[in-house]
Amino acid sequence: MPNIESHRLVVGTGTQAREIAIETRPGSAPGIFWLGGFRSDMAGSKALALDALGAETGRAVTRFDYSGHGISGGDFNEGTISRWLEESLAVFATTKGPQIIVGSSMGGWLALLLVKALAAKGEKRAHGLVLIAPAVDFTHDLMLPSFSAEEKAALENQGFFDQPSQYSDQPYRINQALIADGENHRLFGGVIEAGCPIIILQGGQDPDVPQAHAIKLVTHLLHDPVTLTLIPDGDHRLSRDEDLVRLRDAVLRLAEG
Repeated sequence: MPNIESHRLVVGTGTQAREIAIETRPGSAPGIFWLGGFRSDMAGSKALALDALGAETGRAVTRFDYSGHGISGGDFNEGTISRWLEESLAVFATTKGPQIIVGSSMGGWLALLLVKALAAKGEKRAHGLVLIAPAVDFTHDLMLPSFSAEEKAALENQGFFDQPSQYSDQPYRINQALIADGENHRLFGGVIEAGCPIIILQGGQDPDVPQAHAIKLVTHLLHDPVTLTLIPDGDHRLSRDEDLVRLRDAVLRLAEG
């Protein structure tokens, strides 16, 4: 069984340079490429389940932390969709052959932006997408409508506010730069094309990305084969043992399809 290789990649130049931590398991194609969620890291249960699947099946697996996340360098408070997409593209460029891209929450949005950017360069290595509670356009569609008048005022006057999180003891800082930059990457309102099969896993009890959001995404995917699996009692993380089995099965279906 090949061992995991840990390395770092510098993305950006000058004051924008940051070191991105990457863990790669060598193996066969199609490989598995992991895109985590907002404030998550590559040591989470879903990412590790995918690494275990790679070890079991001999497939290559690539995981990494966005800047300001996990063990990567950079400041989370400088994070934007543009910045994290740039890092995703840079890490993807280190992979070889076709890849099954697995994106969770914000990673689902980044997965679709990644294949869009690759297609614009004529690169079609996406073998399939697995999107877990995909938070497409979340800065506009999910965040903005939930902000209170006080939070909106704080964004305008000081450029940020701190929001309590059910996933951490520390509040999440929401920056105006993140919200403003998200406007440059909105996908809803037009046809979304991935150029490969897509499997969506969505929890019916997800308080952060409601099932209606996943259905909305499906209505925009007009040219790709799409399977939406609604898990009635599933939450946002979808990290229970039975959820991880569904994730493994989804990846294997695409790999063997």
